[in-house]
Amino acid sequence: MRVARTFMTIVRFLRRPRVFDTTLVIVLLAPVLLGAISMIARGETWTTLSAGFHVAGSLCLLMRRGRPILTVGLVAALDVVGIMTQSVFFTSLPSLIACYSLGRYTTGRPALITSAAVFVVYAVDTEVFLAGTGSWLGSLFAVLVPVGIGQLVRLRTELDERGRQEAADAAVRAERRRIAREMHDVVAHHITVINALVGGARATLPPGQDVTKNALESAEQTARQAMSEMRRLLDVLRVDGNEGPDAATGVGAERLPVLIKEAGSSGLPASLTVTGEPVELPSAVDHAVYRIVQEALTNTRKHAVSARTSVRLAYEPAAVEVEVLDDGLPKEVGAPGFGLVGMAERVALCGGRLSTGRRPEGGFRVHARIPLERP
Repeated sequence: MRVARTFMTIVRFLRRPRVFDTTLVIVLLAPVLLGAISMIARGETWTTLSAGFHVAGSLCLLMRRGRPILTVGLVAALDVVGIMTQSVFFTSLPSLIACYSLGRYTTGRPALITSAAVFVVYAVDTEVFLAGTGSWLGSLFAVLVPVGIGQLVRLRTELDERGRQEAADAAVRAERRRIAREMHDVVAHHITVINALVGGARATLPPGQDVTKNALESAEQTARQAMSEMRRLLDVLRVDGNEGPDAATGVGAERLPVLIKEAGSSGLPASLTVTGEPVELPSAVDHAVYRIVQEALTNTRKHAVSARTSVRLAYEPAAVEVEVLDDGLPKEVGAPGFGLVGMAERVALCGGRLSTGRRPEGGFRVHARIPLERP
């Protein structure tokens, strides 16, 4: 077990960018330097210049992550000079690594332009100084293959990072919704009970208890205010980051005519009927009414064929009622989403009731009744 931990510690240490690049350069330099020293000791100095080009190209790789274009340019220049002096007979190993780094750490047009320029330089140099017909094809593969591999690795890394970020965002949103549900289940229930008990006590007071009655009225009003503030807080908790900070207050019942018109423009005939005297709704209720109609219209478009939709919004003295009916035929769809669940959560957070289901005469019905708090 200790050996495994030590091994993993070493692996994590070597995976650090600077440590990895330094180790890579040492691995590239060590055999060449040892071989050059051995041959010089035997009096064979003709490989000295070739070893010098290899050492210089390997040292350039130390900046391959931060400046990949400069790195590949320097290594290519060393290779060109080496081919011209007959010290290098083709692209070197440092040049392959530099081309891979170009694809790995450079995106878009800069990588394409630099790759094309490096290929042209290699192709001309090998054709002229190596006098090999078709050597440009080898130069093409020597540049294209490592750059392509680098691009694939970069794209795969970006996709993995994006997936991890999306999973983290989804976990945050799920946690926010869980907190909102728990706060509603725990706190709202007790505040409602307190409010009911205080109201019951106030109603049973005998005449002449004005001070006590006023205190109980104040406590009852404070409980209602606390409930209202908590619902606004829960609505903020349930707003996803994609909707923006003002999503909970940016839409409401007054925008329903615009929503109905947009639905008709998108191919879903829809009508709106408003009954009762419109009043200013609490922000959480106002937002919930709009989102219920919006989600119901979306579900109709997704799950029904040849549907017509009617929306009814009814203002009552103590509640607001919204009903969405369609007469479409159900169509085959994939896995169900979370639209109805989200509607149920919104209505529950406002203290209302939601009912959904197929209509006996055909189509689908969404009905929500949300109480209005009065001082």
